[in-house]
Amino acid sequence: MNLQQVKQRFGVIGNAPLLNRALEVAIQVAPTDISVLVTGESGTGKEIIPQVIHHLSSRKHGEYIAVNCGAIPEGTIDSELFGHEKGSFTGAHGSRQGYFEVADGGTIFLDEVAELPMQTQVRLLRVLETGEFIRVGSSKVIKTNVRVVAATNENMQRAISSGKFREDLFYRLSTVPIPLPSLRSRQEDIHLLFRKFASDFADKYRMPALKLTEDAVILLMNYSWPGNIRQLKNLVEQISVIETKREIDAVTFAAYLPAENEKVPAVINEAGPENFSERELMYKFLFDMKKDLSDLKKIVLDLVGQGNDFSLSNDQEAVVNRFYKEANPNYTSSRILPPTSDTPRNSFPKQPEIEDFETHEEVEESLSLEDREKELIKKALEKHRGKRKYAAAELGISERTLYRKIKEYNLIDL
Repeated sequence: MNLQQVKQRFGVIGNAPLLNRALEVAIQVAPTDISVLVTGESGTGKEIIPQVIHHLSSRKHGEYIAVNCGAIPEGTIDSELFGHEKGSFTGAHGSRQGYFEVADGGTIFLDEVAELPMQTQVRLLRVLETGEFIRVGSSKVIKTNVRVVAATNENMQRAISSGKFREDLFYRLSTVPIPLPSLRSRQEDIHLLFRKFASDFADKYRMPALKLTEDAVILLMNYSWPGNIRQLKNLVEQISVIETKREIDAVTFAAYLPAENEKVPAVINEAGPENFSERELMYKFLFDMKKDLSDLKKIVLDLVGQGNDFSLSNDQEAVVNRFYKEANPNYTSSRILPPTSDTPRNSFPKQPEIEDFETHEEVEESLSLEDREKELIKKALEKHRGKRKYAAAELGISERTLYRKIKEYNLIDL
């Protein structure tokens, strides 16, 4: 069976190179009895790989059992996997076969294998090495012929270093490792998946399928999707049911996306041609702060200039006076009062545009900072060959913010 036939049979959507490679490896190892470890973030569809392996193997007529190791309590997981004898523990009213006994001649898929207790890991290692196990409360050795495919979303090297997972079991399980890519690294597949899910839910709920406007597609493609395919599927179902419009624009779509937290950038010590120095990052933050301060000045001057009658504390009054002195160098009053009914409104000091009271040096500085920010973004995009995910991480901002900056500075063609 070739790659496209496998995709059709198991409902796999997408043509990303990393996805294709994972499926090709699964097809190659299926006829063997080699242990396979599938790795990848939560929600990437790791459960598809063991199904492909089982159904393309000589064990396809045997049992296929999927076990979520993280969902079984530690006190009962040995009994679930290996069985128990009557009276072996409280509540054991009779003998019971475990999954390894039931699946003899078939395949067991151990999802979230890193959650196995250490004692269970020892038992599993023995099964993998000798094909033997002992029921809980028994001394009789039982033979089994089971192919094991495991999966995890954890960093296994870190789990080994922390003593959470046995190193020898890891190497025994990962004879053939198959990494599955995250959805954000399959950018060309995201819209395909959206349309597939939209069509499925349209059939399910008997309604027209959702469609995205062009700007919504851009937002869809550039969101980070931390929950991967599972998150995308749930979101499409949610929008399908709630929205009455069948064409979804970017504003509507953005309302359903969880906010991406801004990341605090790490201090970069090397200021080489491909790295950002701490000083360059500070330029960026100063630029943003300066824009916020200018906006604040404009708001304060608007409020006072419109004659709003409000009381100010001494500190607040001092700030307003300072803003007015910047705007009107000849203004000498120690207190700003709104115009009275006897005072013509046009006699109040005219509020200039913010640019009018910015000094020549400040304007140059603003432009310099803006140029610097643009340069930083260009450098990040060039370094990571246009991959916005990595460029955003380098800059310490979200992908959504980076996308907005790219449009603002007209960097689309980079």
